[in-house]
Amino acid sequence: MHQGNHRNHEGAKKLFELIKDVKVAMMTTADPDGTLNSRPMWNNDADENGDLWFFTKLHSPKTAEISRDNQINLAFADPSSQNYVSIAGKAEIVTDQAIIDQKWSSALKTWFPNGKDDPEVALIRVHPEHGEYWDSPNSKMVHLYGFVKASLTGESPKTETGKVNLA
Repeated sequence: MHQGNHRNHEGAKKLFELIKDVKVAMMTTADPDGTLNSRPMWNNDADENGDLWFFTKLHSPKTAEISRDNQINLAFADPSSQNYVSIAGKAEIVTDQAIIDQKWSSALKTWFPNGKDDPEVALIRVHPEHGEYWDSPNSKMVHLYGFVKASLTGESPKTETGKVNLA
């Protein structure tokens, strides 16, 4: 699997900045029949290479789906700031105890009451390949101005969008 630095690509800084404070991402995987399944996942900070990490139970539907088809999508939303990000990439299941120990936090005991040494604790590492973002101005006055302008002129408020190749 590609191990390059996803943060070095044009537009990547903006994309990673938009997701750093979003605590929950929707992760979408595919069943063997092509059915898409999405579920909320607690978002840890991206690592220095731009890989994204999520704790999971080793034996779960999502890990089985990733084992069959490792192409996944992550959706991040921050409605209070009107920022939205979609990231597509390849996922892998990681059971390396040293990495689990490094990324573990006590808040995870809610989902893993037996702690980080539980053999069911695993990580999903996502290697981003493509990203897209929608970034609206986050000032309430700018939103109000945009609403009034749209009402008077028929022009919709401006949103910055961008596609980022992260592979």
